[in-house]
Amino acid sequence: MVAMTDLMDGSPATGSADGAGLAGAAVLAATAAAARSGVRIVELVGLEPLHEVQALFDSIWHPAPDNRPVTVELMRAMAKAGNPLTGAYDGTRLVGASVGFFAAPAGTALHSHVTGVARSAQRRSIGRALKLHQRAWALERGITRISWTFDPLVRRNAWFNLGRLAASPLEYLPDFYGRMADTINGNDSSDRLLASWALDSEAVIRAVAGEPPQVDLTALRAAGAVDVVAPGPDGGPVITAAPPGVPLLVAVPPDVEALRLSDPDLAAAWRLAVRDALGGGARVRGFAQEGWYVVEAPGGPTL
Repeated sequence: MVAMTDLMDGSPATGSADGAGLAGAAVLAATAAAARSGVRIVELVGLEPLHEVQALFDSIWHPAPDNRPVTVELMRAMAKAGNPLTGAYDGTRLVGASVGFFAAPAGTALHSHVTGVARSAQRRSIGRALKLHQRAWALERGITRISWTFDPLVRRNAWFNLGRLAASPLEYLPDFYGRMADTINGNDSSDRLLASWALDSEAVIRAVAGEPPQVDLTALRAAGAVDVVAPGPDGGPVITAAPPGVPLLVAVPPDVEALRLSDPDLAAAWRLAVRDALGGGARVRGFAQEGWYVVEAPGGPTL
């Protein structure tokens, strides 16, 4: 268990390794992660694998024809410009892929636009293997930060990003992509959290080594934290006014993707409740694996 002040520690590592040593360690960690997942991760070159990526993403998101996450033509141009496009192969079958591009500040950052894993290959940590490969690729080139967005209502993604990878949430982005017209997002607003992964920070190095930041909900509540969004008896959000000067806890539903199909109105209620709690200047300081954000309200105490 780590202290709350360490949950989103983005400070660079000190005394452990220089840049080259850190990159070498990152390569070893990525190689080991791929082996544990039973995949081979490679840089994608040529048109044929890019068509495979598009087909894979179509099978995951089932998007409208004019709303694919990324097209072959765009990936072709991005690869030619030197951006990282990687695929995870189980034998000869593509089961995962990640598409990223260089970001500002130039020479120091990447943005990871989309990562997907085939449904038949999930629960093998292939997504983590792809992200660790991306981290190693970046560190070998002197890049120390990767950003991406994720849906704050999807519990497993919040824990993966903020827990297992120790990324830090930077900004709440309401309806960032507009209506996405696919089976995962449905008709829901495309709210996103922008996350930043400090590749050389102590928190990330620990998470890569299998020691993700942990949140002790019992201890937080004992210290005065208040549940401002909690699940109610009907499965919907129960909202409590936030008292001043205390940490806040914000729940998300267990499976919002299933909820969008079974009860879209209830899913929309969760969207609005979480948007109100996390937007407006609140600072997300961590995520508990049980499904709760730890939030510092504007003007509140440092956690």
